[in-house]
Order: sequence, then C-alpha cells, then structure tokens
Amino acid sequence: MGDIRGFLKVKRQSSGCRPKQERVKDYSEAAFLSSEESFQEQSSRCMDCGTPFCHWGCPLGNYMPEWNDLVFRGHWQKALQLLSARNNFPEITGRLCPALCEYACVLGINDDPVTIRENELALVEYGFSHGLISARPAKKRSGKKIAVVGSGPAGLACADQLNQAGHKVVVFEKDEAIGGILRFGIPDFKLEKRVIDRRLEILKKEGIEFAPGVNAGIDFSARKLSKDFDALLLAAGCRVPRDLNIQGRQLKGIHFAMEYLTQSNRRLAGKVLSESEIISAKGKKVVVIGGGDTGADCVGTAHRQGAIGLMQIEIMPQPPLCRSREYPWPSYPLILKTSSSHEEGGLREWSVSTKKFIGENGRIKKLLCQKDGVEFQIEADLVILALGFLRPENNTLLEELKVEFDTKGNVKTSDFFITAKKGVFSCGDMRRGQSLVAWAIYEGRQAAQAIGQFLK
Repeated sequence: MGDIRGFLKVKRQSSGCRPKQERVKDYSEAAFLSSEESFQEQSSRCMDCGTPFCHWGCPLGNYMPEWNDLVFRGHWQKALQLLSARNNFPEITGRLCPALCEYACVLGINDDPVTIRENELALVEYGFSHGLISARPAKKRSGKKIAVVGSGPAGLACADQLNQAGHKVVVFEKDEAIGGILRFGIPDFKLEKRVIDRRLEILKKEGIEFAPGVNAGIDFSARKLSKDFDALLLAAGCRVPRDLNIQGRQLKGIHFAMEYLTQSNRRLAGKVLSESEIISAKGKKVVVIGGGDTGADCVGTAHRQGAIGLMQIEIMPQPPLCRSREYPWPSYPLILKTSSSHEEGGLREWSVSTKKFIGENGRIKKLLCQKDGVEFQIEADLVILALGFLRPENNTLLEELKVEFDTKGNVKTSDFFITAKKGVFSCGDMRRGQSLVAWAIYEGRQAAQAIGQFLK
C-alpha cells in the first residue's frame, strides 16, 4: 500500500449532502463529491489487511484494496480498469448501494470503515470527467443474437457482458424509456437520470440495440422471440407490490409507493397529466407506511412536493444504533439507518400497526393505528404504501413461454439461471426476489456467463 499507516493518520470523512434548506427546493442529487485530493487521502485509510473481507461483503467481488491503493497513488486510470473489471455500472452502485463492503471492512472492527462507496463514485466520475470512459465495441462478432427483456440493472449488466463477448443483444423495455426501476423508481435526488443516459449512450455506441416501449409477449410475441433469437433472458424485475388489505383500503388518496414515485419521475421528465391524475403531497398531511429505502424515497419526494406534515411508520421495532449479537462483523447488520430524506424532516414511528383507514366523502382522512396495545389515530390526506414487493408480474410472455415459478412466485431457474424452457434464462429480482442493485448487477453478469456457455 502507498501508506501502510494511513488508517492511523486519517479519520473517516464523508462528503455529505447539500444543505437541507437548499436541496428540498429541487430534485438535483442531494449528495455531493469532495475534491480528488480528499478521496486520495480517504483511500489511504485502506489497511492492506491480510484477508480483505470487503471482497466477501460485496456481491460483485470488487477489488477494493487494490483500486483504493491506486487512487491514493494517483493512478486513476489503472484504478478505473480494476473497478470496471468487476462492476459494469459503478456510477450507479456508488450512488445507490448500501455499501455492504463497508460493513465488512476490517478497519470497521475498531474504527470507522473506509469510505469505499464514495471512493468508488469519485473514481468513476473522475473517469467520465477526464475522458477515460468511452465506447469500446467488440472487435469480433459471434453471429449469435440474444433478447433481454427488462432494462433494469440486471438486464443491462447481462446485455453489456454479452455484447462485450461479441454477441448481438437487443434489450426490450415495456416502458417508454430504458432504465427500469433506476429510471422510474429512484428519485432524481438520489440518481439523476443524466447518469443513466450517459451510460446508455456508451452501450449504444458499443452495439447494444434498445427497444423501449415494446411489451415483449404482446408487441413482440414469445414465438417470434424464440424464432429470431438464439437465447432469451427474462429480467423484468419484481413489480407486484405488497398491499395492506384492511378496512377502508378503497378510499381515494391511498397509493402504492411505485405508483407515487414513478409518476413523480415522469412528471419531472416532462410528462403532462390532468389535475385528477396527479398524486401530489403539496399542502397535505402525508403518512408513509413502510420503513425501508423505498419509504425513505417517498419521504424525500413528499418534502419536495410541499407536504405540510409527514410521518413514516413501520410495523417492526426500531433497529439498534449499532451491531447486535445477531449481526456480528462482517455480516451486514440490522441497524438504524437515517437517509438524507429523513434528515430533511418528518417523524418516524416504530412498532406501529395500521388497523383501519378512515375516510370522509370517499377520501382518506385518518389512520387507526396501534402501538404497544394502545390504539390511536393519525391524520392523513395522502397515504403511501411502501411495503415491499411480492413477485414478478405474471404476464403474457411468461404464460406463453410456460416457465415455472418457485414457492414465492419468482421465475424458477437452475443454478445456471436456466428456466424450464430451453434457451430461456432469468436473473435479477425476477429470479431471486426483491434485492439490491449490486445483487442485480451480479446476477446479470452470472447469467451472461451461463448464456455464453449455452451458445457454445
């Protein structure tokens, strides 16, 4: 390592976010990056430990100690090559990943871990700003064609790998633009869509063909897919939301989180809706049910839309502030996480179960809740259900392909991502259920390897 005592000299320093009073007025990214010099200094904290458990913590197996050392030495291009060898979209994981690697950092046993995620983001953004990342089309083509259904991180990662291997790849997306949940489900204050578009331009120049607005199975039949392509990958995600079927659920003003977030993103992108279609928190008392990341995204969106009151409730108890015995190092712990959205305001309540929605003139007005056996009411003009997802949508394509499903309703595959239909593969949330972006990219890469073997 460049400085074997760096972790003793330098304390962890995160980049942080823009001031709260400033960022809630727009949808630009809340977080900002420090200077290159700062990240070089933070990279020096990597310990050159004998067994780097950050590799173990990361689904992608990133070479963190190696590229951290190269960043510290100022060898940004070599560092970028190592980073790109394991991660197709570090500009995405650097913004969205919960940094499983940092919780497995050896330095984290008795000190603050290395800022691995921020270093990763600084590295890839350095690469873009200095012209180190550009299109590199495959020099040789195999003559094989693969269809990828779904343009989220799993589908895009698989398409990228297969294209680099020389195969022709066409990515089908039923929505009007490419990106899947990255484009429509993640708010701009966490991931500006220019970041996705920048990468897509490179993928296009490298030869990947994108077909947005095409619903595979309807606009492009399963029979035609099987006929025109040598292999087919299903990576359409896990989109069926978990509902809360209690009295009053039919009242107006109660919406699923993805319904709320996707509309917000589309409106921000310029889509015009009628007044009756708009789901807005402006001037309303908002309750978000569900304490996860999606719920936090709804909180941040409601702040920016002008909510006058905001509460996020969760049925589970409040997690501890630090590791418990149930989650020892280097496992990813269940601890209290406070996002930039939570810092912007609103209340968070734990161990709260919702018993009944109470309305007036057909619209939601109150929630009847219970905590520790005591019932109470919460006023609400808008309720967002952020309770996670159950399974993929059972659409025409899956029916016609006659794929099998596991006990949870996900597409069933072998260990090599092969479905019950020959030549048809599946990966990502559609196969494993709702998960993290790093796992999606990993699944896409592994599925690409399996498809490559099949094509041989």
